[in-house]
Amino acid sequence: MAMEKTFDAASTEARLIREWENAGAFRAGANARRDESFCIMIPPPNVTGSLHMGHAFNNTLQDILVRWKRMQGYDVLWQPGTDHAGIATQMVTEREMAANGEPSRAEMGRERFLARVWQQKVKSRGTIIGQLKRLGASCDWSREAFTMGGAQGDPDAGSGPNFHDAVIKVFVDMYNKGLIYRGKRLVNWDPHFETAISDLEVENIEVDGHMWHFKYPLAGGEQYEYLEQDDEGNVIVREMRDYISIATTRPETMLGDGAVAVHPSDARYAPIVGKLCEIPVGPKEHRRLIPIITDEYPDPNFGSGAVKITGAHDFNDYGVARRAGIPCYRLMDTKGRMRDDGAPYAEVAEVAGAVARGERVLSEGEADALNLVPDHLRGLDRFEARKRVVEEITAEGLAVMTRADDPRLGHKPGAEDDPAAAVPLVEAKKIMQPFGDRSKVVIEPMLTDQWFVDAEKVVGPALEAVRSGRVKIIPESGEKTYYHWLENIEPWCSSRQLWWGHQIPVWYDDKGNQFCAATEADAFTTAREYWQSMHPGAEVVVRGTPSSIEHVSGDGRALASTAQVGDDQSRTIFVFLGRDPDVLVTWFSSGLWAICTLGWPDQTEEMKRYFPTSVLVTGQDILFFWVARMMMMQLAVVKEIPFRQVYLHGLVRDAKGKKMSKSLGNVIDPLEISDEYGADALRFANAAMASLGGVLKLDTQRIAGYRNFGTKLWNATRFAEMNGVFAPDVPSPGPRPPEATATANRWIVGETARSLATVNAALEGYRFNDAALALYQFVWGKVCDWYVEFAKPLLDGDDAAETRATMRWVLDQCYILLHPIMPFVTEELWGQTGTRARMLVHADWPEYGTDIADPAADREMGWAIGLIEAVRSARAQMRVPVGLKLPMLQLDADAAARAAYAANAALIEKLVRIDGLHPADSLPRGALSIAVEGASFALPLEGVIDVAAETARLEKAREKLMKEVGGLKGRLENPRFVANADPAVVDEARAALAEKQDEAARLDQALARLAALA
Repeated sequence: MAMEKTFDAASTEARLIREWENAGAFRAGANARRDESFCIMIPPPNVTGSLHMGHAFNNTLQDILVRWKRMQGYDVLWQPGTDHAGIATQMVTEREMAANGEPSRAEMGRERFLARVWQQKVKSRGTIIGQLKRLGASCDWSREAFTMGGAQGDPDAGSGPNFHDAVIKVFVDMYNKGLIYRGKRLVNWDPHFETAISDLEVENIEVDGHMWHFKYPLAGGEQYEYLEQDDEGNVIVREMRDYISIATTRPETMLGDGAVAVHPSDARYAPIVGKLCEIPVGPKEHRRLIPIITDEYPDPNFGSGAVKITGAHDFNDYGVARRAGIPCYRLMDTKGRMRDDGAPYAEVAEVAGAVARGERVLSEGEADALNLVPDHLRGLDRFEARKRVVEEITAEGLAVMTRADDPRLGHKPGAEDDPAAAVPLVEAKKIMQPFGDRSKVVIEPMLTDQWFVDAEKVVGPALEAVRSGRVKIIPESGEKTYYHWLENIEPWCSSRQLWWGHQIPVWYDDKGNQFCAATEADAFTTAREYWQSMHPGAEVVVRGTPSSIEHVSGDGRALASTAQVGDDQSRTIFVFLGRDPDVLVTWFSSGLWAICTLGWPDQTEEMKRYFPTSVLVTGQDILFFWVARMMMMQLAVVKEIPFRQVYLHGLVRDAKGKKMSKSLGNVIDPLEISDEYGADALRFANAAMASLGGVLKLDTQRIAGYRNFGTKLWNATRFAEMNGVFAPDVPSPGPRPPEATATANRWIVGETARSLATVNAALEGYRFNDAALALYQFVWGKVCDWYVEFAKPLLDGDDAAETRATMRWVLDQCYILLHPIMPFVTEELWGQTGTRARMLVHADWPEYGTDIADPAADREMGWAIGLIEAVRSARAQMRVPVGLKLPMLQLDADAAARAAYAANAALIEKLVRIDGLHPADSLPRGALSIAVEGASFALPLEGVIDVAAETARLEKAREKLMKEVGGLKGRLENPRFVANADPAVVDEARAALAEKQDEAARLDQALARLAALA
């Protein structure tokens, strides 16, 4: 049956996906013909997520490698799966519960809520998996893994690897080795979800903000001479002050200040270093005093040079507080409200005062227990507290004042206002505000109790693996980032205050003792043995606490009570244990992805066969959050690297290089793109923009062009079909080309071999863009354009049989070489062009070399193509009417040129509209010269074009163009534009300048030719 005129992507893609899966085409080891294995672990997408352009790009690159290696005969495994995504999945579930009018999470309780989340997981899982299949991802879907597989309540338990037990085992082992501990550190706190979140889950957004300037009075009314000098040492301010001024964007945090810091070199404050100053807020009779200290952190040239230190609510301040031994006082609860717990303010202010005077030292837990929020501000929302604090300080006259016309205020005084009037100095300025990427609320840096991996103890092998070359990061710039992060590593916060996730396997008694075990029974046994060792002869009964406990205090207090019954000789001790309610951060379980998916801790055949894996393809934004942690975790657990190579790519942006966002309206939906242009076009666009370390700019116009590319191959195949190329009498293609004598056939065989070599080298080096470009130039340019044209006369002559055989072989090579990037259209063409022993997905990747090329054929066809292109370019530049046939003059030609022309005369004259070749001794007036290797030709244009009018037109166009070039040059030569403009705008201007300069060069060439004609 004859081929359809067009490729129907929608129906064909769905059918081929089913056929591939039914044939087991993607199963581990399918089509393996050699001993070497090739394994890629898919970066697991969120189980409740949907496909976005980042997924589409990342998985396209993985699929290209996987299909390529599978066709080469490697034992291939592309391991799929999804991540339980703690916050995202809990959020999606609660949102749906609310929409359905179901009870809230708190009303349900933990056990019922987790059962509800499992329902959500089952419902949502198929979405992202189905979308990946739609893209053509050739994973072994029978091995799909889940990062909470095997956990209590899993309805699919047993169908995949038991991730849960493996994760818990690792935690227990690391705990017993002292690699995991519970402690207080500053974290990003999300008041909406009431949990710590990672830096990756924080969006720093520039917003309109304010910086308030306040006075901190010196203790006892002490004064000092404040001197401020300019760069030449001239005194510009000299006055007596009884205060030190600070600036803050978060006045509510002043309540937790532990000190004011200045730089050691800042002479302005040298007289008061070591003195005490007063926090200017709170009841006057209970004002707190804090010390003025020195630290390298404050910048003497920023603001007043003095920085308030609130260690429990600012990351930089936390570092200063730790270095100086300043207590960290937490001000807020888990919802971001000012604390309302603890003793009255008068009592705790006295304790803090004693600490500031050096009369008392607090432990970390004691400092955290102090609630230094004044009684009248307790329980307020943090932003309402900010408003009240500002009002109280201003009312007391402790705001730094300025003139009403101070430009820092961000507004001008009204017509009736006195510009010299004194007003509080509140700078209106842009500030970077951290928001939760899912909650969209302002993130609060906060000191909390969390579980931490002691990263310093496990980072060494991960660094050595890259330094030694055992693991290669591509591009090399990624290695520098990797070293920077790991050489300056901090303890890794591994816990989250959620219900959905791997619950921390640690139980506490009322004394704060921790019992870490894989199961509750093991924890009870450990606790019983501990208490029996503490009380020999006593009977110890261990029981669990009620399940209503949802928060663990820092030292385990308020969890349970330990009761004793009987006298000293005969007694029974009842020990009550409560489990830590927190769960492990998602990154902990995904950090074990490479081994758990292969069945670890069992020594499975898959572990032996595919581990370490071959390459990890992932975004450079998670180099630390996932890649480095996988390295540390695998090396700590199984003493082996998880992968041999890491390919890093950037963020997919829009055509102008801007980050995609809903607010900008520039989000590109990969499924909508696939609906409109087909998955192959999207995949080819992804490959074409995947240059090493390059900016990923996705342009829908290019995607449309790559759809046309697929159509071009389809039409070339239809041409071949209509000319009997796939007839039964034409030999089925083998691994090597058929014998050929015609120059065009020998030439296209060589072009095919060179393209294969280029594609192999590009894919080996992860230069996907080079592979795509080589295939585009070969398939469209060499095969569909030149070879099809060259073959037309051959198909009607004595060389018809060999031309049909050669064309059939060449088209097969096109399908094979293109298949990893464009699997759908190539598989369909493969199936429609003959009876095949195997589907294209399992076809043998070619192994011939460039030695099959014919240098003589390459020279002849290269010469003919060069002449055709030169004549076409000249005609286009001179605007010669397209249909007009012209004679062509031959001024001189060597033997090779004459032979090449003679062998291809009919084709050349047809393609460039030439009415015969005519010898000439010299270049006549009004003739346009054309030079190619070994020959000179000319096109007589006198009377064909109006040279004067054409010259005037081009000069006018050039004048306009040069004005545009000058404008772009002026912008780019302006340092302020380059420094301050959006980088995408600067790049766009540079690209526009390069394009217009190229256009100017072409106009100059055309004008030079016109001048020669005149």
